[in-house]
Amino acid sequence: MPISADRFEEIDNDEGQPRPETNAARILEFLEEHAHEAFTQTEIAEATNVKRGSVGPTLVRLRERGRVDHRGQYWRISDHDRSVDAATIHASEVASHEEAPFEYDEWQQYAADPREQRE
Repeated sequence: MPISADRFEEIDNDEGQPRPETNAARILEFLEEHAHEAFTQTEIAEATNVKRGSVGPTLVRLRERGRVDHRGQYWRISDHDRSVDAATIHASEVASHEEAPFEYDEWQQYAADPREQRE
């Protein structure tokens, strides 16, 4: 059954995040858990229970999106992907602290006035 062009445009419009429980999500989760190692397609298939024939095409799509790196027969989570995840976590933690009111009076007594340091 055909879909509208608008619906077509909405497909996979999730900033590269795979839907949960997909082969891509399972592979990324495994590689993220083992970020300091690289694996062959066979090892990834065995560890994730993704069919061997699906691992290769999925890894190629993830590489095109910058999510995994590939050298020789080995694959690993990309440094870019790890840094984006770390930045996202950091931003959410900072945002949660910004909700609390900032008490200027508490730190004012410890603040140094740079004008007093001039000669």
